[in-house]
Parts: sequence; C-alpha cells; structure tokens
Amino acid sequence: MAVRRVVPNIRSRAEKAGQAEQPGQAARESREFYGLLGFEEVMNLGWITTLASPSAPTAQISVMSEDKTAPVVPDMSVEVDDVDAVYAAVRASGAEIVHPLQDEEWGVRRFFACDPNGRVVNVLSHR
Repeated sequence: MAVRRVVPNIRSRAEKAGQAEQPGQAARESREFYGLLGFEEVMNLGWITTLASPSAPTAQISVMSEDKTAPVVPDMSVEVDDVDAVYAAVRASGAEIVHPLQDEEWGVRRFFACDPNGRVVNVLSHR
C-alpha cells in the first residue's frame, strides 16, 4: 500500500451556517486567499473546491461546505494506491468506520474512518 497524497479538508463555516451572502461566496473567498499563497482551483463540485499548487500538483487544500454522500465533513483525505486493501486493514484493526467503502459518481472509491484522535479521515483511490 502506498500513499499518493494527503489533503487537508477545511470546512467552510460561512456557507454551512448560512452566513454567506450568496452561494459559493466562501469558496470564492478561500480561492482568493489561498491564491495569495500560489494555489489555483483544480476542481469545483459546488460542495467541494480543491486548490493545488501549479508547481507541485499534489500540494492541495480542499474547502467543503458539506460532503455530498457522507454524514460528516472529513478532516483530511488520504489517497492510496489500493483503497480496498487499506479498508480491509482498517476494519481488521477495529477502527471506527464512519462512512462505508463505496464508489462515488465523481470517480473515486472511498471510505471514512476515525483516527485515534477522533479525526475523520477520507481514504480514497481514483478509479
């Protein structure tokens, strides 16, 4: 099993709490702020926006107002080369599975698990 990238997921409080003046405002504000650090938008599904460094594309940050199919917004995403093998290992360890292993319409296979600190980790592979 190999890790391909780790992405912090930032929950957008403004949109979730209804504080945004217009839909997408929090994502736009995050895009502008992180743009000052050299990040550019590489994905926008409405509920999640991912920003990446053009010079180091695996250096990424995601801003989420919610998760489309899961009950919680994960604290981080870890892309692995074999999500099925990782899922089996995590289940065997007894760690809490927060969101079951499943294929998502946006091209990933993923599950969520709680780490020992209570952080929710989205573990995924691209199909």
